[in-house]
Amino acid sequence: MSSITRRKALGVAAGAAGAVTGLAVAGSAGAAAPRAAAPAAGSAPASFDETYLGRRIKGGPAHGGGHHGGHHGGGYSVTIDGEELHVMQNADGTWISVISHYEPVATAKAAARAAVRELRGAPLVPLTLV
Repeated sequence: MSSITRRKALGVAAGAAGAVTGLAVAGSAGAAAPRAAAPAAGSAPASFDETYLGRRIKGGPAHGGGHHGGHHGGGYSVTIDGEELHVMQNADGTWISVISHYEPVATAKAAARAAVRELRGAPLVPLTLV
């Protein structure tokens, strides 16, 4: 006759609690950072020129001469206080920058604003390749 011991019961309960906690954490991690709907990939982003948190941010079609000639941003250039912010449009239409690389946003303007917040008043240093 097999009987369950207290040790086995506690082990099963601890394992079940760990599994439930793991599933809850995994489920909330995906929900913790909902992304704004991005425009369809390949659609032409709107130009912008504004002051955001005291910084001048501009975005529009790249005219060459910038880092990579605007090729990652699909021919689009973004500047903060006149310094180029390296941006890239992802395949799903979202945008990232060199400052907020792991937080995709819906527009290039949102990427510029995220970079300004992340910089916290520090100057944007030009990206150089060695």
